[in-house]
Amino acid sequence: MQMLKEGDFIEIDYTGRLKDDGFVFDTTVEKTAKEQGMEGHRYGPVVVCIGQGNVLPGLEKKLVGKEPGKTYLIDLRPEEAFGKKDAKLIQLINTAKFKKDKIEPVPGMQVNVDGNMGIVRTVAGGRTMVDFNHPLSSREIVYEVSIKRLVTDDLEKASNYLKHFIGDVELSLNEGRLSVTIPQKMPQELAKMLGEKVKAVIPAIKEVNFMEKSTAPADITQSAGLNSS
Repeated sequence: MQMLKEGDFIEIDYTGRLKDDGFVFDTTVEKTAKEQGMEGHRYGPVVVCIGQGNVLPGLEKKLVGKEPGKTYLIDLRPEEAFGKKDAKLIQLINTAKFKKDKIEPVPGMQVNVDGNMGIVRTVAGGRTMVDFNHPLSSREIVYEVSIKRLVTDDLEKASNYLKHFIGDVELSLNEGRLSVTIPQKMPQELAKMLGEKVKAVIPAIKEVNFMEKSTAPADITQSAGLNSS
């Protein structure tokens, strides 16, 4: 059986739990989601490329050497998961700043401060303590990962890889040329960047063309310059 390596595309199901109390914070399994009251999202296996940041880096590293068709329990220390708590990310903020925005801070509330999301820990003496650490920082976690299969089809690889950046799109692949139909015009710099990324992770793809759905493919490729070859 082939062992997984960095750069492999795999289809997986996974459930992430806190190691100490078993609290489920993430899952792709619909049954588990329903049991935990996490309904409201689409659940099902996902395709990821090992080493591309589709899942936690610590989890990616531990997928290397595993076998398709098997299920694993993978423990992650805080530094392999969401990091250790950083005291510098716990700040005291004048409560008046929140009230100015018509926000009455209370412990446990999630707040946005200058574009940074944090959790209110305490409110006292005209000061609000906000923790900007990840909510799961300093926690040990365990992932149950079921490796369904190794993905070998290049079109399927490209479809799932691009999904992480631009969602579901129409694609076709012919002799190393990938055509991607997008709903609206994409900035040339972004198209070039995505094209280079696709070619780097899927060597069989030599050229990537992004085309607007409402316009003839040839016109879009030539006039907008959205090809990456």
